[in-house]
Amino acid sequence: MTDTVPRTADAPSGRRPPVTHVPLSNTPLPDLDPHQPPWPGAVETSGGVTLHVRRTPGSDEATAVYVHGLGGSSTNWTDLGALLSPFAAGISVDLPGFGFSEPVRGFRFSLDEHAEELVKFVEGLGAGPVHLLGNSMGGAVALLVAARRPDLVRTLTLISPAMPDRRPDPRRLSDPLMALAYLPLIGRGVRRRLAGLSPRERAAQVIKLCFADPAAFPEHRLDELAEEHTARAGLKWANAAMSASTLGIFRTWFARGPASLWSVAPLVSVPALVVWGTQDKVISVRRAARTANALQRARLLVLPRTGHVAQMERPVAVAKAVLGMWERQEGNAW
Repeated sequence: MTDTVPRTADAPSGRRPPVTHVPLSNTPLPDLDPHQPPWPGAVETSGGVTLHVRRTPGSDEATAVYVHGLGGSSTNWTDLGALLSPFAAGISVDLPGFGFSEPVRGFRFSLDEHAEELVKFVEGLGAGPVHLLGNSMGGAVALLVAARRPDLVRTLTLISPAMPDRRPDPRRLSDPLMALAYLPLIGRGVRRRLAGLSPRERAAQVIKLCFADPAAFPEHRLDELAEEHTARAGLKWANAAMSASTLGIFRTWFARGPASLWSVAPLVSVPALVVWGTQDKVISVRRAARTANALQRARLLVLPRTGHVAQMERPVAVAKAVLGMWERQEGNAW
């Protein structure tokens, strides 16, 4: 195992710097297959919650649960799940209303409700504590789960989690046009603009926002994303889920006291890894140090030349850091 000190963001004034001494695993990883298609998906019921999930076959020693961001889906974890599969079987979920998970009647798409459904689903797996990984909105959901049910979580990995900003801006969300399209008053013009885009153009727009280097995103993956956008366009709940989840994030960002994610973070006691890209155009890297500092047992990895979805843009680097944490937590050395 090699210890490295990655580039990091400055800590907020008056706060101690977060721990940035991140151990990267020396254990060999599988070769990364850039043509790996999305893992097979199926609708599964666990703990009374029905979700569409994609399973990555892997070790029986542990289970990793992957949670996507706003506008994303279980396909966002294809590469990272493959790299970590020798060490943990992977379950990548589509949150209610996203991917191909149909929400139950009356579901309101708040972060709290997403977290409650994920708790029930993970508990129903009967797999013991899981390694929980979340990106963007999924990071906020994973944070809530780890704070409320530490018995279900072995380690926590947060990749550009949607932590509150004092200056919230719809353009910083995972798909700004989609987000703006569902906001009152200003959404009508954006909806007209979206209607004029093909699924592939819309997919390319998302990658342009989420990747530091959009040109590095493979063409075949763009085709896969466009196909998913096309399929979701026919789902009656898709627009409502995007709209309500967008507003749910805004409400959480304005929450005060115990309801604020900044108040929730110090309750997380499990080993945690916070990963951020220096060129994240969605959730600013300015929040990286404060996020890691707020958690009880966290280390911070800031990756240069990386955008909002580090698990997709830099999967090998993220896998080495995640595996380093998994190896260290077994010996309580994190």
